[in-house]
Amino acid sequence: MATEPEERGLLWCKVTDPAWRPPEGAVSGADDVRVILPEGPAFDGLRTHLADRGVPFRCVRHWMESEQVGTVADFGTLTGLVAHPALTFPAVGSPMPPAPVAGPGAYAARDAFEAQWDALEDIPAAEDTPYVPVTDLVPEDWIRMLPHPTFNPAQVDAVPAVMESDDHLVVVAPTGAGKTPIGMVAALRAHARGRKAAWLVPQRSLTDELDRELENWRRHGLEVVRLTGEYAVDTQLIREAHVWVATTEKFEAICRNGSLGGALAEVGCLIVDEIHLLGDPARGAVLEAVLTRVREDSAQTRIVGLSATVANADEVADWLGARLIRTSWRPTRLTWQIPMLPASRDGEWSTRAATTRTAAAVRLARAVTDEGGSALVFCSSKRGVRATALALAADRGVPTRGVDADDTELVQRLCASAGVGLHYRDWPFKREAERAFRARETDVLVATSTVAAGVNLPARAVIVRDVRLGQARIEVSMVQQMFGRAGRVGAGEREGWAFLLADETERPQWQARLTAGYTVRSRIGDRLPDHVLAEVVQGRVSSLEEAEDWWTGTFAFHQGHDSVEPLHDAVLYLAETGFLRTAPGPQGTEFLEATELGTLTSRFMVDSVPAYELAEGMRERPVPEDPGHAEQLLMTLLTTRLPELAEAVFSDRTRATLRRVLSHDGRAERLEHDREPPDRDEGLRPGDLARAVLLLVANSPQAFVTRGGYVLGIPADSLTGILDEAQRYLAWLGAQGELGTVHPWAAVVAADLAERIRWRTLGPGRGAGRLLWMCGRMATPQLAYRLVPRMWRAALDRGVGAPDWTGTTPPRDSALSPERYRALLKQRATGTVFAPHSCSVRVDAPNGATICLWNGATTARYVSDGTPTRLDYPPAASDDPSSGRRGAAVFTRGDRFAAGWLEAYNTTGMPEKPDELRHAQ
Repeated sequence: MATEPEERGLLWCKVTDPAWRPPEGAVSGADDVRVILPEGPAFDGLRTHLADRGVPFRCVRHWMESEQVGTVADFGTLTGLVAHPALTFPAVGSPMPPAPVAGPGAYAARDAFEAQWDALEDIPAAEDTPYVPVTDLVPEDWIRMLPHPTFNPAQVDAVPAVMESDDHLVVVAPTGAGKTPIGMVAALRAHARGRKAAWLVPQRSLTDELDRELENWRRHGLEVVRLTGEYAVDTQLIREAHVWVATTEKFEAICRNGSLGGALAEVGCLIVDEIHLLGDPARGAVLEAVLTRVREDSAQTRIVGLSATVANADEVADWLGARLIRTSWRPTRLTWQIPMLPASRDGEWSTRAATTRTAAAVRLARAVTDEGGSALVFCSSKRGVRATALALAADRGVPTRGVDADDTELVQRLCASAGVGLHYRDWPFKREAERAFRARETDVLVATSTVAAGVNLPARAVIVRDVRLGQARIEVSMVQQMFGRAGRVGAGEREGWAFLLADETERPQWQARLTAGYTVRSRIGDRLPDHVLAEVVQGRVSSLEEAEDWWTGTFAFHQGHDSVEPLHDAVLYLAETGFLRTAPGPQGTEFLEATELGTLTSRFMVDSVPAYELAEGMRERPVPEDPGHAEQLLMTLLTTRLPELAEAVFSDRTRATLRRVLSHDGRAERLEHDREPPDRDEGLRPGDLARAVLLLVANSPQAFVTRGGYVLGIPADSLTGILDEAQRYLAWLGAQGELGTVHPWAAVVAADLAERIRWRTLGPGRGAGRLLWMCGRMATPQLAYRLVPRMWRAALDRGVGAPDWTGTTPPRDSALSPERYRALLKQRATGTVFAPHSCSVRVDAPNGATICLWNGATTARYVSDGTPTRLDYPPAASDDPSSGRRGAAVFTRGDRFAAGWLEAYNTTGMPEKPDELRHAQ
């Protein structure tokens, strides 16, 4: 943004008052006078006045900003650049009008005016747009695979470059310009050359959108597979598919899966939607790691990056060695504004400030919908969504006084009756809301960022209510994506309006940020140990020198982070925590090798820092004395060591219920006699409410057996993020039983809890994990969600509580061939017999199984040769408070069997009838 002094008379005005007239002296003293004003008959007089004096002006509907930017005082005196903004939505009893802004704030106002003025160019008529038949640029038989028979100007700019060579490409075009067909052409070209295409999107919700758009490809014989953390997919299906639609995280998980190396080698094109998310704090590091790896194999895999919001696209393209194609064509006109609110008196996001923002959002939405348009209102929190939706409903005459914003069903009923929809990740009615908004059955949708990127919704206007997420300022790229939802030509809109609500202290910053655009900055340094480990696990890095070479290929290095010290620190951390081994080599070379634990950690996509802290926390505690204490300890460690659990946010209604759950150790049956929640969160520590969620799974699994989508009145989806995160780390701990890297008690309990969390809607109790594991393997990952419940219920009906049957015929619902089923039987710990004596135990374990014995914290590990053997318990340390708590466990690849109090995890506790599971219907 320029900050040099203006040397000419400048007077640029934004007007909302039809009685306003420009000062005659200022107009005559200015070299450049321009005015932006609203449309409508009320402003006819002002338009005539300006035209008579030769003052250029542009008109726009729904204009809300009032501001004067210039160097000319009222009487024609030339001064420094000054901006005079006005409150657009003054609150009752609001402070004095905003003071004039000089310096950088004035230059931001000037740049914002210029951008808005340019955006008000006339929209070209649809018949004047030079569309080109697709057959002019691609093979004729591709027309059936593409959504339209013609390419628009943005696509005409990009498609020839896609077709002409295998060079990497970065395509930057405005939101709504039609980047998806460009990606389709890149995927079809890879397929025509006998290669797979992988299409990466940043969110699960966007895989839904893209998967629907590619449904037509399936009808024409292309195998398209959807890959997200939510859906497990058979590796054979991955190998056979022609196109993968994946989240970035899932694609990285596939890269770390050694068994899929052959399939990855067949990927000829990697299409990256929203490539600017390289700079995203949450996702950027993983995307940078993927692109760093792929760009090294540029002869094998082509990168086609698509973005609408990246200011330093040339820097990204230069890093990738890609050709940059930038187009400004957009089929609709988008006008953005920053209406000003009064600043909060205490400088905080007080209730009063939130109320002011909500009221302003309601007024803006009403202005659009009164003309038959539709509006998307974005809020920073789930509670903000509900409160704003209720305010919109009240504005439409629905009685909402006294309604609890946390009463989900009531909020849904009242808002739906007013034509207002709600949408966020765990809102139970989000699918219905999206469908109704698409069908124009509702004309307002209030949402968090779940629909901010890539979802083609029919919005005429976008209103961004909040500029902060908690204490952090929202990313400018996110705001630009939100703005891009306005005026979507595919939804029948030709013009769009976007509003960002900011107070007088925030507005100059946002004017500067929006005019400067989003600049991508590397984030890989935030998670450097994890990505160094991933490269070592995949065999791409085997020495410190090769790690340094890898570092020089990152975007971070390209942006000037040329010191290798952070890399060396990451390697040292991994070695000290047991994820890597280092060994000296010739001529000062230092070799790197992933340990078994490191390989497991990388493939589970577990973050090394909290993972190590979790394992350390268990090593510091005495061995628990029973299952209840063991589960409580694991839950406490998870919810205090994992940031997503420790910092989990809940609505007030959910918090009240979870406080009661916590006070009763997750025993739902006790809540009936305790309906009064505590008044405050007194005594609560970080992670306690997330622990209450886990306690529910452990001690009241029946609460999750529900058809209504609620658990004790809490929307089940609102608990999903916590349970998924906990399940991943518990599965990681459980898989370490074979390695001996955690105490056997932790591996057994964690493995059981992980399965119980995953299949919580079946209501499994303690000890169900082994049977659920077996059902999952028999169902295969692709069919698990359909077949596991059937096999589970059939097993319970027949009294089968563990996979310890002797028959070799697959159950009727098994998806495995007889050969694969017999191979699975060999992975069970079935047949293990424990006969404890005073100082030893007799173990009959399958060949190759890991046998672990312990006495307190001291453990001993053996590998079975398949014959019965007697093993001595190890002597306990003299200072171990858990000395004398002895036991033994056997671990195979996925199964486990234990003695002592851990026997509670061998079976559901039901009387078993071997061989009956194979008769399950």
